Amino acid sequence: MDKRYERNIGTLTKSENDKLKDFKVCIVGCGGLGGYVIEMLSRIGIGYLKLVDEDIFDVSNLNRQILCNENNIGQNKVIEAKERIKLINNNVNIDIVSEHLDSNNCEKIINNCHVVIDALDNIKTRFVLQKYCETLNIPLIHGAISGWYGQVSTIYPGDNNLEDIYKYKKEIDNKLGNPSFTPGLVASIQVSETIKVLLNKGEILRNKVLFIDLLYGEYNIIEMDKTY
Repeated sequence: MDKRYERNIGTLTKSENDKLKDFKVCIVGCGGLGGYVIEMLSRIGIGYLKLVDEDIFDVSNLNRQILCNENNIGQNKVIEAKERIKLINNNVNIDIVSEHLDSNNCEKIINNCHVVIDALDNIKTRFVLQKYCETLNIPLIHGAISGWYGQVSTIYPGDNNLEDIYKYKKEIDNKLGNPSFTPGLVASIQVSETIKVLLNKGEILRNKVLFIDLLYGEYNIIEMDKTY
């Protein structure tokens, strides 16, 4: 067993840990949430990561995006993410897609992945992602942040949880800002959900939404009514 993974054991069995190298995970969005997700999945030992983002780093990203530093302003996020992964874990196979994900390319991009992680900041694109995850029978791990607040939900094909989550809101109007601490927390929960889905372990946030209020220290799980 690779010594780098020995501290995984106890949380995971050796057999579970060994399986991680066989999984393919797609992360859509390599900014605040996505950067932390990429960091953690690389360290725990996922064997293949596909990184999707068309954006470049801006000075305003320095406050919260772990992949951003003063030397890579103006550089492509997926290229910088790939270089970061190489520094962490050379065992990880990496594909990068420097494109805006939409209905024209989504199916091709996420095809053959075991799990897709929503690290987006765009509601419209999230619905595209949910649609094609359903088409390809891929679980989707949704996460979103705004100021002191965050949310996570694990969406299996056919669940269509985004229809309920964003029932009355079709565009993001984030006036609350994004500090450094909220994306790290929400990304950690997304990664833990990903590992549980891949290993069929524990209880996941399926047909549920975890709402996080860090200002008042409240964590609430809301169950979705799927009887209609």
